This record gives sequence, C-alpha cells and structure tokens, in this order.
Amino acid sequence: MAGRKRIPPPPVIRDKPIVERVYNQESGQSRSRKRKKRRSSVDVSDVTFPGVAGETGNKLQRRLAEAAVAFESERFTDAHNLLQSIEKLAPGVAEVQELRGLNSYRMGKWRRALTDLELFEATTGSLDQHPVMQDCHRALGNWHKVNELWLELGEASPSAEVVEEGRIVAAGALADQGKLAKAIQMLERAPKAPKKPKVHHYRRWYALADLYERASDFGRARRLFQEIAKMDPTFGDAAQRARNLR
Repeated sequence: MAGRKRIPPPPVIRDKPIVERVYNQESGQSRSRKRKKRRSSVDVSDVTFPGVAGETGNKLQRRLAEAAVAFESERFTDAHNLLQSIEKLAPGVAEVQELRGLNSYRMGKWRRALTDLELFEATTGSLDQHPVMQDCHRALGNWHKVNELWLELGEASPSAEVVEEGRIVAAGALADQGKLAKAIQMLERAPKAPKKPKVHHYRRWYALADLYERASDFGRARRLFQEIAKMDPTFGDAAQRARNLR
C-alpha cells in the first residue's frame, strides 16, 4: 500500500470550531440518507487476507467494505466491531490497521489510534497518516512527538496534501500551548498556493483565519475569511464568519 492514498488524511478533528464547519461539507445530506449509502469512496476492493482463502476470504472482504461504509457514515462503533472481527481472523492486514486507527481517532481513542497507525506505517512505510498521529499526540499533550512527526513529514514531503495537514496540526499544537504568534507564523510561511488552490490550501487559510481571530486580529481574520468565501463559496462557513467579524 506504500505510495497509495487509499484513505486520504482526514481534516484535523480536534479543532471543533473548524471541524463542525469544514469536516463534512455534504450540505443538505441528512444522516439518515448517509446511512443508506451502500458504497464507500474508501477503496478496499483489492485488499487480500494472507492465510485466508475461499468463502472466508470473501466474507472478510465484504465485512471490510461494510466497515468502510460505516466509517464514512460516522457509525464508528459499528466500524470498530467489524474491524475487530476481521483482525481476529486475519491479523496484521495493513489496510485494516489503517482504517481501524482512523476510526479510533474519530472516536477520540488517541492511544488506540496510535497503536494501529504506527503498525500501519511500520508495515507499509507510508507517511499518509502522519498528520493523524500528530494530532493524537497533540491530544495527549506530547508536544515533542507532534514536532518530531512534523519534522519527518517536512523531510520526506510525501505529498502537498499530507504535508499541509501536518502543518495545520503542528500550528494547532503551538496554539494549544499559548504560542499563537508562532502558530500564525508557521501557517503564514507555508509555500504559496497555486492560482487554482486545492482543498488543503483552503483548509490552511481557514485555520490561519481562525488563529487570527483567536489572537484578536479581527481585521485580518475577516479579510481572509472573505477571500476564502470569494474563491470557493461552498467552503464551510467562511462567508458567515467574515460577516460575524464586521
């Protein structure tokens, strides 16, 4: 799985004001409709289970697909139970470790998430979930580990999306420690976005605008929220936050 982004890093979920506004952008889609969804955008179709053959292997494949749907539908307990049952029959499958780690992260089970994601990284060599691991350490107050993982991301540069997410977490950790000026500086000094920004650029700007507001720099916060809303009116509640700062 190394080099593939089967499951992209989720936006930071511990910054609740950001999460509630940005994490789920399927506006107008009710939770009941989500639960009817039968397929997941998380691709697990080619996952294999070493040592398991025949109908048992097919059963595990179906169960993993169900777990992916449950995860995306935010039925995290259901997803956890399905993944646990898979692990008992076919332990050590990287894709199962990855999804179980992300599911534990969404449940706020920081140490449990770290256990699985560290195993996933050791198995695959992938750094795709480094930002999630950073945020788990951030939740536990392990500031040195947050910074250590951030430095590893900077050296490896796995992808712009992953590095940007790691930058947001690292800045959030600084803000958690009362170092707002350093947090702002970290996001301000990020590489310039292209003429056609991608979602991870908007997320970084949104996080930066949020930090400006927390630092009582309301003018810059308002202008940045306005710029985000101008470039992508569908992105979170940037326009509303800009209006609230007038």
